[in-house]
This record gives sequence, structure tokens and C-alpha cells, in this order.
Amino acid sequence: MCDDARVTSATTADRILDALAHAGVTTAFGLPGVHNLPFWTDLDHSSTHPTGLRILSVRHEQTAAYAADGLARATGGLGVCLVTSGPGAANTLAAFGESAASGIPLLVIASDVPEALRSRDTVRGLLHESPDQGAWFAPLAKAVLQPRTPADAVAAAAEAIAVATSHPRGPVYLGIPADVLRAESPPAPPVVVTAPAAPPSDAVTIAADLINQARRPVLWIGGGAVASRADIDTLAWRLGAPVFATYAARGVLPPGHPLLVDVPAMEPRAKALLADADLMVVLGSALDGMSTAHWSLPRPERVIDVNLRPSGALSPDLTVTSDVAAFVDAISLRLGGREPWADSPFLIRDAVRAAATADQATSEAVAVVDAIERAWPPGNPVVCDMAVAGYWVGGYASVHGARELLYPVGWGTLGYGLPAAIGVAASGTPTLAVVGDGGLAMATGELATLTQLHLPVTLLVVADTGYGMLRYDQQRAGHAERGVDLDEPDWRALAAAFRLPVDTPADPEDLRNVIARSAVSGEPRLVVYSATLSPPRSTSPRWADPDQ
Repeated sequence: MCDDARVTSATTADRILDALAHAGVTTAFGLPGVHNLPFWTDLDHSSTHPTGLRILSVRHEQTAAYAADGLARATGGLGVCLVTSGPGAANTLAAFGESAASGIPLLVIASDVPEALRSRDTVRGLLHESPDQGAWFAPLAKAVLQPRTPADAVAAAAEAIAVATSHPRGPVYLGIPADVLRAESPPAPPVVVTAPAAPPSDAVTIAADLINQARRPVLWIGGGAVASRADIDTLAWRLGAPVFATYAARGVLPPGHPLLVDVPAMEPRAKALLADADLMVVLGSALDGMSTAHWSLPRPERVIDVNLRPSGALSPDLTVTSDVAAFVDAISLRLGGREPWADSPFLIRDAVRAAATADQATSEAVAVVDAIERAWPPGNPVVCDMAVAGYWVGGYASVHGARELLYPVGWGTLGYGLPAAIGVAASGTPTLAVVGDGGLAMATGELATLTQLHLPVTLLVVADTGYGMLRYDQQRAGHAERGVDLDEPDWRALAAAFRLPVDTPADPEDLRNVIARSAVSGEPRLVVYSATLSPPRSTSPRWADPDQ
């Protein structure tokens, strides 16, 4: 709530923080700079604003945006980062793109050069000045807002919150001149979030007819099913349909669910089941290239695509522009129950894991996945970076609930793991980050953030002294290994520099014990496991491997 003493007089920066707090934001991430310092003026010694909103300072603006993205994915709320003008804003662009690709409600609030000093005719060389800072974000953003007065700025803040959190959700850029941030401002207007669209009744009727005519339906669920809180379990049983979950939807059904195909769809056994289907009902998935092996998976005879922003992929027979939960509720009323048509879809996971364990090339990777599964408590999130170990954990480890796996497959964003884990752990939830040594190198300074904020992050680095996936690509192509090798740091010295406890387990069983201890410690910890792992079938170089 807004402090009564500040109702009549407050800066634009404070009014924006008020609006964020009223919208349910409790934590933002940022770096102070000469142009955005007003956001930090009223913080107490714990970095908390009078509204109760905390601003946690990190070491790089890219981390601020990744952390905000991570918190948004884990909670379903709005992620907010506060950065300064020019290079500070520019440093958030990679994270902004990841949020755009994955439909994450991220709000980047950046200062801009003072309005009183700017010339509308030319760039005069002000500190951090550019012709149009917001234009950098425009190709990726759901909206770009650049108000020039205090009243317009607080109104734009309310609009930015509403646009980012209205479905289909996505990132918004809000740029405000430094002198406007310092100026007194009226309170922000109420935030009005647009309700998601309900399905047209005629589309539900057509969908019900297609489903009732099908003998072998399957469900394909994506992040939209998670965002809408759709009742996938009830619909799956009504249809007797195997369920394929994209990375964003893993955990919607629990491990061992009888109808869950709990492996990536690129696995031969999963592909064979999909090929047997005569109808696929797509719920809240963009049907992106990384989930569909560049749209090469078998296409059932009929496809129904349900999403607030339909993908248009696979040439659907019926497109329903709708909130997924509303469609699921409506269609469930039109369907009678039926027996499952496929023979034990849940056993596909066991068969795939057994085959990978028996394969000398992939057995150690499965052992690492198994160690994490047995050690890391259900309910605690796991963040995977774009690393070979991350591909294995992201696609093959058990996920016990929605939003417990964060995996930046949208843009394939290397360097996401540690920064996003900072965002998740800022809520007090113990978080496991699975990264490679290459990804960690992009955010090594954030080890200081872990210790200063005492965040409960277990940082697992599966170290192979290089960019392991790229090395594999070169080997597979018969090319010389060039540009993919990295000098290995002295891990103990690195941890000591940041006052982090460190473990270097020697084998998967030791790894399991270390992770289990770290999970209950409530402290940040660096765990380094040295291994060169072969990638799984979910990675693009292996999509064309012969079926086994």
C-alpha cells in the first residue's frame, strides 16, 4: 500500500514503484546509474521501498533482466528490472529477446537522457544519448512507451504493467527521461488488465465434433496451458489421450502420470506414438522449431490449434483463438469419457532412460540426471542453461509441478542459468542452476550477488573446459575443433574469492550427496562436476539420427 505521507508529494520514480507494488510486484532487480538513481532514493538499508517492494542490485544489467524473467516464470507474476540509460538499457536486450520468444511478462524500465537537455533535431553528445533508445526494443516488444512528462510517465507505467500482464503476455519497454524521474508526479492511474478471450461457441462445437470423430487423439501442451491454469488432467482422461508436454509445460502432469509421454517428442518411441495418432489437440503451444524438430515430427491427420496467439504451424484444420483454460472447460462439457487408446504412454520414459543408460555415449549423462532427481527436492525450481547438462536435465529429468523447470529454449540463450536462478531464489525458494563453464563465464560477477544477498542457489557447473555442444557439432561434421576450448579456472580459488563454499564431487553418487546437502542448507554453494557429456536426441544435431 502507498504510504499516506507520500500521497500528496512524490517523485515520478516513487509513483512508479507505488504502481508496481499495487500490481503485486514485491521484488525488482536493477543497477543504479547516474540517470535512474531516483528509484533508490527512498530505499531503506534492506533495499526496501516504503511500499514494501525490494530492489535487489546485481552486477550487470543483463542479469537484472534475466533475474526478472526467472522470477516471472517461477511465480507467474510480472518481472521488473530497473536500469540506467544508454549502455545500461542496451545490456538488457538479450534477456528481453528471450522473454519475447517465450512470452514472459517482463518490464524493463530504463532512464533516458534529461528531457530539458535533449534536442529533437540532433544528437548532441549527452551522456548515454542515442537518437531513439526505445527503438532498440521495438522489434521484440509487446509495447514501447517513452513518455516525456511526469503525468504521462505514471500513466505509461500503469499501461506498461497492463500490457505486459494481459494475455498473450510479453515484454514491455518503458523509457523515462532522468529529469522526469526526479520531478514531482501525480499518482498512477489504476492498472486495467485485459481478460483473455473466451472461445467462440461455434469453434467449440466444431472442435468437439473433430475430437469425437477421432479414434486416437493426443494432446500437445505448451506454456499457454500453464499460464491459463488449464485442467489438462481432466481433459486427458476424458479423451483417453497421451499427453506431450513442451519444455514450458513440463510438470503440468506429474512424473509417472499414466498418460504422460515424459520425454522430448524427438525420441523415436515418442515419435512413433505421435505417428499413430489421428488427431492432435494443441493447447497453448507456439509449435516452435525447437519443440517440433523444425516441424519434422509426424503430423496426425487432423490438428486443432488453441492459443491466444495461434502459431499457424502444421496447417491446422481448426484454429481457436482463445484462453486455453476457457477452451478446456468448454470442450470438456461436450465430451464423453473414453478409454485410453495407447498402451501405457508413461512407460516410454522408462524405455528411453534404459536405452540411454545402456549406451556408453550417454550413460554418464543419465547418471547425472538421476543424481539430480534423487537429490533435489520436488517443489524446488531447477534452472537450466543452454549447456549439454542443461539439455539433459531440461528434457529428461522428472519435473514435479508446473513452473518448477526454467529452460531458455525460446532464444537458446547461453548465460541465462545463474542470473535467472538469482531471480527465482530472491523469493526465498532454494533453486538449482545447471550450467556449463561457458555459460557461467558470462555471469561470473554474479557470484558476488549470491553471497551478498545470501541467496539459496545451488550452482551446479558441469565443466568440460569448453563449449561442449559446439565441440560436438564440429566433431560430428568432421571439422577441426576451433574456438570451442576454454581454460579451466581454479574453481576453489574462484569460490574463495567470492566466499562461496565449493564441492568437486568425483562421481554421480558423490554428486547426489553434495546436492542433497546443499538443498537443505539454505546457503549459496558452488558445485563443480567435471564431465564431457554427449548431447541427447532433443538437440538439433541429433534430430536426424536413425531411429532405434
